[in-house]
Amino acid sequence: MAQNNNYIFLVDDEPIQNEMLKDYLSSRFGYQFKTYETGEEAIRDLNLNPEIVILDYHLNSHIPDTQNGVQVLQKIKELRPATQVIMLSGQDKLEVAVDSMKYGAYDYVVKGETAFSRMENILNNINELHGYKQSNKTYKIFTVFLGVAIVMVILLSVLLVRKFDVVVPGH
Repeated sequence: MAQNNNYIFLVDDEPIQNEMLKDYLSSRFGYQFKTYETGEEAIRDLNLNPEIVILDYHLNSHIPDTQNGVQVLQKIKELRPATQVIMLSGQDKLEVAVDSMKYGAYDYVVKGETAFSRMENILNNINELHGYKQSNKTYKIFTVFLGVAIVMVILLSVLLVRKFDVVVPGH
């Protein structure tokens, strides 16, 4: 597996949850992983430009005076809008999922026996989306280059016609 220089931040106030998720995902993906117990710690490291942040919804359950997951999500999206944030929560409530998505979460995963495999599928989807975005960018660059080349050929043709006073048939 090739090493990826992009980061995934795992933000959960339960260190065991962070380590288990890190072990599971690092065996399947070549990202560099950083774990945090608070959103404030993760926000301080946003200069590393993480591609993905997996963020616990109830961050302040064990550590008083810290921001909750939605507050951290809002700050991440404000500072790094391109970063994909996946909310992770023990609550299987539609309102919580909708609230997360409203503030820019890519997806919402309920902690449980299928959470890790669901997370793996989401990361595969994000990687696929990233590949499509790269292809789209390449296509746009190629299209602009081709357009410029066509304009240059037309201009060169016009200049050659004028320079050599070539009579164009039918005119």
